[in-house]
Amino acid sequence: MNAVVAQFPLLIVSIIKIVVLLVIVLTALAYLSWFERKVIARIQTRWGPYRVGPHGLLQPLADGLKFLFKEDPAPLGAERFVYYLAPFLAMSLALTTFAVIPFGPQEIRIFGQRTPLGIADVNIGLLVLFAITSLGVYGVALAGWSSNSKYPLLGGLRSSAQMMSYELALTMSVVGVLLMAGSFSLREIIAAQQGRTWGFLPRWNIIAGPFPQIIGFFCYIVAAVAETNRAPFDLPEAESELVAGFHTEYASFKFAMFFMGEYANMITVSCLATIMFFGGWISPFPATPLWAWTLFLPTVLFAALGFYLIFDGLRYETILGRILLPVLGIALCALAALFVVFPGVNGFVQGPFWFLLKILVFLFIYVWARGTLPRLRYDQLMSIGWKLLLPLSLANVLLTSLALVLRQK
Repeated sequence: MNAVVAQFPLLIVSIIKIVVLLVIVLTALAYLSWFERKVIARIQTRWGPYRVGPHGLLQPLADGLKFLFKEDPAPLGAERFVYYLAPFLAMSLALTTFAVIPFGPQEIRIFGQRTPLGIADVNIGLLVLFAITSLGVYGVALAGWSSNSKYPLLGGLRSSAQMMSYELALTMSVVGVLLMAGSFSLREIIAAQQGRTWGFLPRWNIIAGPFPQIIGFFCYIVAAVAETNRAPFDLPEAESELVAGFHTEYASFKFAMFFMGEYANMITVSCLATIMFFGGWISPFPATPLWAWTLFLPTVLFAALGFYLIFDGLRYETILGRILLPVLGIALCALAALFVVFPGVNGFVQGPFWFLLKILVFLFIYVWARGTLPRLRYDQLMSIGWKLLLPLSLANVLLTSLALVLRQK
């Protein structure tokens, strides 16, 4: 093993990072469905997943087993190769985008090789990310065409028009950020947002000069929701009109792959919003002695959640809950103790902690919108993209350019 590592150090390190990231991301995708169902249930005054495991925590595992063992029919007139390729294409492209996302400013050491917190540190990371996500439309469009059925075909056509239309506004909405940062590197875009305005406000692009990117963020978040086919822009899978849209003829694990790809796109969009407009892994609190207590927020959060799980588990109704919840609570408390015993670990997790916390906020907004907003008509959807978002994003580019020129004089 040592000889292989010595001969191909970068390859071995990259494979290890890919495997670890895939395990984390796939687990997050499974529990994002649990999170969405729980939040929407609370909005609608329901319980949500509750019976499979304590608080429904084993529901994603049950869903995965169900998809694996369900009957997997295919239409007789389907274009077989493309029919089977489409869900794999949708999911694999969505997962590939995580390769260029940096998750923290620090570096780690694997087999003596220092490597950043991310798969690939590309100096044109934003271009690579947009290039990959722009191909995502093929998975949905090919699924609708290859099924040889009118409802999936209409859903695929709707999706093609919608995603290509909103991709223009999505791309233009971040040009203002690129002008302010002067780089396509995601790390350099985050680095450009370091520091404070007036001594206490973070220099995040959403509020920082010379021209705060409020318009750009509005265009980005609306276009991103439409680009990922989420409510209120989920017209390609409008079950009231198209049965289930482009995935009507899909079942079993192929059906699940489309939704895994959708959830992965949600996380990617949330990562990009965090990086482009909200400082990435930069803490919202100043690095001054007055705010030094904020360095212990990860410790306090893990410890509080751990004690809550222990207390909740001891009084849970089922035996499994009385075992599983306290075990999870003890694990979180041990993790919090690790932060206290080893200050270097606490310092290391600061960047990933704030990065992931901001992503969770955006994912909550995604779910909140689905649970509250009604679906738009298709003509309204296209009008918003072409008549509102695209002109606004172009105006944001012009105003940002003007502000930068005026500042240089």
